[in-house]
Amino acid sequence: MSQSLELFPIGNCAASALIDEAGRYVWACAPRVDGDPFFSALLGGSDPADEATHGHWTIEVADQASTTQAYLRNTPILRTEILDAQGARLEIIDFCPRYRQFGRIYRPLAFVRLIRPLQGTPRICIKLRPMVDYGAAPASTTMGSNHIRYVGGETTLRLTTDGPVSHVLDERIFRLEAPIALFLGPDEGFGSDITTTSGRMLRETTDYWRHWVRTLSTPLEWQAAVIRSAITLKLCAHEDTGAIVAALTTSIPEHAVGPGEDARNWDYRFCWLRDAYYVVQALNRLGAADMLENYLAYLRNLVDQVGEDGRVQPVYGVGLEPVLTERIAPHLSGYRGMGPVRIGNQAHEHQQYDVFGQIVLSTVQAFFDERLLRPASIDDFCALEPVGERAFELHDKPDASLWEFRGREAVHTYSSVMCWAACDRLGNAAHRLGLADRAAFWNGRAAQIRTTIEREAWNETLGRYASTFGGDQLDASLLQLVDVRFCSPTDPRMVATMEAVEQGLRRGEFMLRYALPDDFGEPKTAFNFCTFWLIEALQLSGRSDEARDLFEEMLSRRTKAGLLSEDITFDGKELWGNYPQTYSLVGLINCATLLSKPWSSVR
Repeated sequence: MSQSLELFPIGNCAASALIDEAGRYVWACAPRVDGDPFFSALLGGSDPADEATHGHWTIEVADQASTTQAYLRNTPILRTEILDAQGARLEIIDFCPRYRQFGRIYRPLAFVRLIRPLQGTPRICIKLRPMVDYGAAPASTTMGSNHIRYVGGETTLRLTTDGPVSHVLDERIFRLEAPIALFLGPDEGFGSDITTTSGRMLRETTDYWRHWVRTLSTPLEWQAAVIRSAITLKLCAHEDTGAIVAALTTSIPEHAVGPGEDARNWDYRFCWLRDAYYVVQALNRLGAADMLENYLAYLRNLVDQVGEDGRVQPVYGVGLEPVLTERIAPHLSGYRGMGPVRIGNQAHEHQQYDVFGQIVLSTVQAFFDERLLRPASIDDFCALEPVGERAFELHDKPDASLWEFRGREAVHTYSSVMCWAACDRLGNAAHRLGLADRAAFWNGRAAQIRTTIEREAWNETLGRYASTFGGDQLDASLLQLVDVRFCSPTDPRMVATMEAVEQGLRRGEFMLRYALPDDFGEPKTAFNFCTFWLIEALQLSGRSDEARDLFEEMLSRRTKAGLLSEDITFDGKELWGNYPQTYSLVGLINCATLLSKPWSSVR
């Protein structure tokens, strides 16, 4: 089973899966996105045979000749059409049910596959081979009259179907003479006709997504790309708690590694406050207030559990779990054999002080946005003030930076600027609430931090800002000084910094996060989000034609699903890193919104 990032995500904000170009489920976790992968073929097995035999859900077609795939318009519902050598055709519709029912959103941990003959009589074989305990063993099975139970690990799943159950269990080839519905979901009875019900689920799920897309304020240009990115960002939300994960996968390496080399493999199936801030910021630009409101509930619960020491972690579990102990999954060999496969993330132990800014920046809109069902109150402001106090206290202290260095600390300019933003926006919120004394207090705190940054981050010799206080280094996060309104894009200091960042970190068409060696040596791939930051900087500095050309270049590097991972080779030929990466999709949305012609131009 070949491994690549040509993968199509499906999901419903509770369940999610990645489907490859052959229409096979190769990645899906239960009972949550950060749980045990019952389809794990994307990350291989402990020996080459495992990769071909387990951890996937395949619809094999005898004498298969070709496969085409596409999402149903404005949905995460995937249609795969397969043609055999004799001219027989079938389609597979894959989706996770999501629609309003009984006054709430129905979004079970469930996957629906509808197999329909289109021409002739294809011969198929259904191979459903879930694994348990991160690839340690196949799930055990029991069979009923029209279902199969897959038992083991954290979750028992039940396949209900109107197709021949014994054919599925025995993986027997049979003729597809009529449509078949397969519902893989909770271990409970399916209390209605599966053909009728699955058809209704498909219609209502289609309607849900298309109506959600209608609420988006998309730019005039690049609408299809923006819509696909927005849908996928929503799939990265764990709606039960409001968490937003950084990606749906773990341990896709940032670049190719050879035998004996250490791989940059990380588990991104958790909620980084930084990543989630950028997601809600991008979706707010499209008017998707539902994602903001749900994430704000997550933040309120998070702030409530902060201890007396005031420490806020950069990352939490989707259920607000503070401990994400990092360990190795020994039974998975890794993407293309490039292990290790990591579970958990050591970053929960890091000190990363930009998080205080991301909490306040994510929350402050709720003090101004009249659309919200629950506008922020004075009580919410009071709950946020300790976050601002910590930001002020730590704005000039060393941390691991937003890039999460594991082997060194420094006072990072980006972290300090985000601490400034926390105090500055608290001042805005206080003014909105009519709390003049608190507005003056927080404006004063922000002014003090600004003075420190201007003194310590500015390198007089080089004539630009540095990425660390008193240093001379560069990193791409300096471009964000404009986005958070610390600097104007026309400020001579910022112009000089933009020029230095581009010259120092650009590799061909793409941008590095930083160029200096880190815990794993020198970076070998570019970071997609940083290239989008460069596009914004080009546009804001008046280099609009260059910005548009580079944006089109990034669009051309997307997968067939219209998505991006975290990293890309310097020649642009291959994507690496966890997928789909929320950072990268945020960058796409932000740049399309910034660069697009206005709607008024077509009137």
